[in-house]
Formats: sequence, C-alpha cells, structure tokens
Amino acid sequence: MKLPLSIAFAENPRTRPMLDGRVSAEGMDLTPSVVGPSELFWRQLRYADFDVAEMSFSSLIIAMSKGDDRFLALPIFTTRRFFHAHILVRKDSGIEKPEDLKGKRVGVTEYQQTGALWTRGALEHEWGVRSQDMEFFMERTPELSHGGATGFKPPEGVTVHQIPSEKSVASMMLSGELQACIHYRGHGSIVNRSNVNLLAHPDIRTLFPDVREEGIRYLKKTGIFPINHGMVIRRKIVESDPWVVINLVKAFDRANAIADAERLEHLEYYFDTGALPAEAREALRKPVVKHGVVANRKTLETAAQMSVEQGLTARLMKLEEIFAQEAMEL
Repeated sequence: MKLPLSIAFAENPRTRPMLDGRVSAEGMDLTPSVVGPSELFWRQLRYADFDVAEMSFSSLIIAMSKGDDRFLALPIFTTRRFFHAHILVRKDSGIEKPEDLKGKRVGVTEYQQTGALWTRGALEHEWGVRSQDMEFFMERTPELSHGGATGFKPPEGVTVHQIPSEKSVASMMLSGELQACIHYRGHGSIVNRSNVNLLAHPDIRTLFPDVREEGIRYLKKTGIFPINHGMVIRRKIVESDPWVVINLVKAFDRANAIADAERLEHLEYYFDTGALPAEAREALRKPVVKHGVVANRKTLETAAQMSVEQGLTARLMKLEEIFAQEAMEL
C-alpha cells in the first residue's frame, strides 16, 4: 500500500510534470494542490495544512530558529531569481543608483520574505546600503502574513510601517508616497492587496536599466543564483518513514529533467538559426535549476548568514538542522 500524502506547490514548468501524472513519487500516493506561494506559506506556517509543501526559505529558518519543529526542509528548489535587479523606483524619486536608496521610503509586500532578504543582502554587500538606511512600508497585515505566524518584529534600528488597509504598495507607489519598492509581484491574492503591473506605468521603472545584465554581473561576481522557495515535509513523517525524503527529491529531479528537455526543445529553433553565439548556446543547454544540498550549499548558507546580519534570526541556522538528514548528501 502506498503512503498517502498531501502536497502543495505553485504550478510552473518544473512542477507541472508532478501534476499531470508524468512523474510520480515511488511508494507514495500524492494528492496535489496548486496554491499560490503567498497564500501557501501563510497557510502552512499558521495551520500546517499539507504534509509536503513549497515554502519560503527565509520564513522557514526564522520559524525554526524560534523553536518551530513541525517541519524539515527538502532540498527541492522551485524558484530562483536575481531579486535585487528587479527593484522598482519612481522616475521622479531621484534614485539613479543603489546608493540613492538611502533615506528613501521603500515598499515591500512582506519584510521577512526571501526575495526581500536577498534584495537587502545585495544592497548591503554590493553597495553598502543597510536596512537601517531605508524606511520600509509593509503591505501584509499580521493576520495574513508569514510574519504573523512567526512572531515577526522589526529588527533593531529598522523602521517598518504597516500600510493601512485602504492602501497598498501599488497605490502608494503610484501616488508618490513611496519612492521605491522591492520584490514587487503585483498578483492579488488572499494575502496580497497589490494587483497592478507597475512596470506598465509611465512613472515607474526598474532601478537597474538592464535587469538581465545586472543578474549576470551578480552571478559572475558572487557565484550565487538566489534561491527563493524550497519544500518542507512534516517532521513526524520523516521520523516514521525516512525513505520518503530521497524518493521525493528523485521525483522532483525527474520533473526538473522534463522541464529542461522541453526548454531545450523550444530553444533548438533559435540554435539552428545561428543567431546565438556558441557561448550563449552552451550556457542555455545547462540546467537552470539543480536540486540538492550539495550543489546549493553556498547559496543556502549565504541566505542563512544574511538572515542573521539583518536581524531576522538571532543565530546562524546550520543546514544540518534545517534539512532532513537523509537529504544532506544529495
């Protein structure tokens, strides 16, 4: 008899094979739910709705550092992005370079979310702009936020205002009450109020004129492609059936391989035209996402270090206490 487990994640090309039946997890009967990340993390942190679920890495280590032992992490990383490269600013804000963010009013959906963690970390390490140098305005309320479930309080020396319920990051950016915002997604949900494509507005632009070029620069300099989301599993499941850990990672590895094959299939036409240089073709053929602790140790440890530096965790969380032991060598 297969082990029945509920599992929830956002749908994207790398998880879709788990939804459409092309990939199954050996020994398990998975009941999947497609849930947007913002809603999912709030539900999982507050109610532990699912046996296995996608999870914010930042919020997970904050919860674990405060004694929440309900979950263990799985080294399955569904999303990555160069978050700082997507900072948005008003064109009339006088912000032309990262250092100009000092003293500015900055919107954020949720202060502790991983994308915001990476953005602040890049600003501090690359340009010397500390969290204390900006004035933050947070959209999510304590009742509908990750921080509400983890007991978030603004770190010492950092100003974080609560945006009133009748406003949002989007409305305050458009009115000029905010001069910049970080990790803006613009997808309304149960927990998010902003539902506007700010980049389509003539008064808004990205801080970095070439988002792609800044991502490449950061990767070449640091060797880091920031991880946003991982997966968690109930600790009691691992304790009773430790074999599920490796089997789940293997299943997502197979789904990942399918996604990469489909990506390459779409790219082959452009390869055949000869429009791309050989270096670009070679880079595009490499897997974009690799699961596992071993391949991602530097990135994960950097995120944990940034969490301490920014006052979100009181101590450095070690990977050995975050991830299921069965996954440490993967």
